[in-house]
Formats: sequence, structure tokens, C-alpha cells
Amino acid sequence: MIRMSRMLLILALAFASLPVLSHAQDDRESGAVFVMTNAAAKNEIIAYKRHADGSLTESRTFATGGRGSGGTTDPLASQGALTLTQDHSLLLAVNAGSGEISVFRVFGSTLVLVNKTPCGGSEPVAVAQHGSLVYVVNAGGASNVTGFRLRRSGDLDQIPHSTTFLTTGNSGASSLSFSPDGQTLLVTEKLTNNIDAFHVQADGTLGPIVINPSAGPGLFGVLFAPNGTALATETGAAGGHNASAISSYAVRANGMLSTVSASVPTLAAATCWHVVTPDGHYVYTSNPGTGTISGFSIASNGALTPISGTILATLPSGSANLDIAVTVDGKFLYTLNSGTGTVGVFAINADGTLNPLPEAGGLSAAAGFNGIAAI
Repeated sequence: MIRMSRMLLILALAFASLPVLSHAQDDRESGAVFVMTNAAAKNEIIAYKRHADGSLTESRTFATGGRGSGGTTDPLASQGALTLTQDHSLLLAVNAGSGEISVFRVFGSTLVLVNKTPCGGSEPVAVAQHGSLVYVVNAGGASNVTGFRLRRSGDLDQIPHSTTFLTTGNSGASSLSFSPDGQTLLVTEKLTNNIDAFHVQADGTLGPIVINPSAGPGLFGVLFAPNGTALATETGAAGGHNASAISSYAVRANGMLSTVSASVPTLAAATCWHVVTPDGHYVYTSNPGTGTISGFSIASNGALTPISGTILATLPSGSANLDIAVTVDGKFLYTLNSGTGTVGVFAINADGTLNPLPEAGGLSAAAGFNGIAAI
């Protein structure tokens, strides 16, 4: 009864804060883009209203109730700091400075904070969700992942005995992703250049770690495509010129990865973040070292083929495009641009190429923003 009363209060407050009905319908039909400030004193989410043409307006801020890490230009060094649930009803955010996960209910471009839960470790940098299961990767102290059950109310309950340590105390953990069937969790370690695979057991805990070396140097992020292909970004060997790449893998039942496309060049520098279109046809990488976006088509067997010369977009001078997101309808792509304090906006064509649209401003160019998500 107490939980139900709490939920009814949250919904009442949320609807009271929404604009008039016609505007609320516009939000639902067009969508929103969310960016996390990661500010050390007060972490916040900046929410933009997305229009049907992809443009962004009417930004608002919503406090996470926690603290970020602060810093400048990618201080979290991770992918997945801000994550929408599969049904797009909840937004999960890491508070790296205060060690919590914040959960917001999503009403178009309006957010309502419903829960803040200790992360089960130190310095959470990324979070992933599948069904009622949520895992967070904690990069501080002894690197680990910790699991939670996600309730309909948005509450997170830590799963007993779910904390699992990675290969070393300071592994440089930077991302994690569930397989489409929810049976496998992959985690990347930047400092060891390993992709860790875990079988997800029936009680939500993880089986023994299976260590897979990256196909190329500079491992950063990992994502699953809808067909079960694992895609990992690589910044490349130190000192290399535009030496970044992306690799694809088939994941075996025993947790071992079989390389499909090894270190396909992005023709760019510092490739870290990537995003897959909802239909699974394309993957795009954000390359802050060169201020570009690369694109690849994904075959049914997971093989990667560059789209139209690989480099599909070049951002304005000074942009260090960090994280990247695609809308749930697959029509638009957005980048979080440190250095210029903007959100890059691109329309996705049927052949996977991109059309640049006017950027959205309003961000602090020097701040340590991390995390972007779009609906």
C-alpha cells in the first residue's frame, strides 16, 4: 500500500509538471534528447525537446540527487553513463562522485526522479538494462560489476551476491552490454585490453568470468546489435595516425568471442563511442580526435562494411564529439560535443549516410559532460 501510494504521488507530480496536452502530445510523438552534466557539486540531466525534423529546443534541467565526477572533456572515459530502458519509460544515470544510480521516469522531455540507489562499489561509470535486470560497472577501487532488480516503480533492489570483480583492481572498466536474449553480459577493460564475458544466471547473478583479448589495441566500448553481434571500438595503437577501428564478434555459448571483422579502420582518431540503429542495419562511431563520425553496415553474420567511404560527417572546428545516440525511430543521430558546447544533429538516410542539421547549443564548452540518450 505504501509503495502504491508513493507511485501515485510520483505520477500526480509528473503530470502536474507537464505542459498543456497538445504540447505533451508533441513530446510523445517527436521525442527528446538527454545529456548528463556530470557536475561534481550537483549532477543534472539536460533535457531537450525533439521536433519531427530532428531539431532540439526548450532545454530543461533535472537534478539526479547525486554528484558527478566533475573534470573536463570525458572525465568518466566510459560509454553508457546515461541509459534508457528498453521500453524508453525510464532513464538511468550514474553519479560517479557520490556512488549511486539515479532512475527517472520519462514523460516526453520531462523527467521525474523516482529512485537513487548506492552502486555497490566505487565510481560507477556505465549502466545497462535488460528486462528487470540492471547491471552497473564501477571503475573505482577494485573494479566490479553489481546487479539490481528493477521494479515497475523504478526502484532498484541490489541482488545478493551479484557483485563480481573484473580481472584486476584497476582495469579501466569503461562499458557493458547485455546480449539481446539477456543471457550474456559483456564488459570492456581499457587497461588490460580485455572483453569480459559473463553468463547471466537465473537468479540474476553472473557465472565465472571468461576473458577475451580485444582484436585490436585501445579497446573502449562494446555494444550488441539486435542480431547478437558484439561490436567493440578501438582507439588504436599509441602514436598511430588515424589508427582507430571497430571490430565485430560472434559470442559463443561458453562466453568465448569469435572475431568476424577484425579492426576495420574508422579512418579517424580516438574512436571510443558507437551506436547501433534500432533495425540493426548500421553502426556509427564518434571520433573526437578528428571531430568526425564513421559509419558501417552490419551483415546478418556480423561482418562490417564501411558506408560511403567510412567518414560520413565532419563536425565544426573545435568539436570533440564524445558520446553518440540514435532516436528510437532510427531517423536521427546526436553527438555530445565537448569543446564547442553543442549537441550535433544529423538525419539518417535510408542508405545509412548522414545529413547534418543545425546544432543545439546551451552547454558549457569546458565542462566534463558525459552521457547522451535519445527517444
